[in-house]
Amino acid sequence: MNENTLSAPHPANAHPARVYNVWLGGKDHYPVDQEAAELAARANPTIVPSVRANRAFLGRAVRHLAGVGVRQFLDIGTGIPAAANTHEVAQQAAPESRVVYVDNDPIVLSHARALLVSGPEGQTDYVQADVRDVETILESASRNLDLDQPVGLMLVAVLQYIKDAEDPWDITRRLLDRLAPGSHLVLSHPAADVTAPEVAESMRIYNERAADHASATPRTHAEVQRFCDGLEILEPGVITLTRWRPGPSDIPDDTLPMWCAVARKA
Repeated sequence: MNENTLSAPHPANAHPARVYNVWLGGKDHYPVDQEAAELAARANPTIVPSVRANRAFLGRAVRHLAGVGVRQFLDIGTGIPAAANTHEVAQQAAPESRVVYVDNDPIVLSHARALLVSGPEGQTDYVQADVRDVETILESASRNLDLDQPVGLMLVAVLQYIKDAEDPWDITRRLLDRLAPGSHLVLSHPAADVTAPEVAESMRIYNERAADHASATPRTHAEVQRFCDGLEILEPGVITLTRWRPGPSDIPDDTLPMWCAVARKA
């Protein structure tokens, strides 16, 4: 087991950002996160390649948005910093890009402030809030982003932590309603209809070790597509991770149980 770098008292429950950190090979997690990550990955061996493919999808999507002129990004559910973060990809293409990172874990935000540092021409900012706190997020983001200009709304592997009863589709709509035409939604979400038995078992194992507000729900292709209602879904549509505009070195793998999409607000 890797020796983690966190010194705060150990929590009772696993947290999504720290579990994700385990799967990416990081050290910023607690034993409860390590246990949840290892047991879930044992039940579903596609988890680790999926989170890495998810990271690669984020990079391709941000590069696309930068290529069509988007210079502002609102990244909700940031996670503990890893390679090729949103601002790094965006500012490589357009150094003046501005990014606001949002996460509900203070550990994530402390790492973000230390490590997610903008280049001199752009800007990064950090907001501690839950994705459910739409008004807090938008009010805080508007200090550094001009919401009257297009924004890339990054909801990458985060909406699964909102239960159906909390209406994640309405939360997504409320976020998009405040953004200007030309804004884009970048979305990825665990699939309930790809390698379904393994996904269900890994989710059960994770949810037993997570706090109630951080339990996860995989969703079907149709349910994920609903997040894009009213938007123009860019080609190739709602697709598995490695199928979204792959580069020459990307190997398609339809066994990875995550749907993704990029959609434009008209």
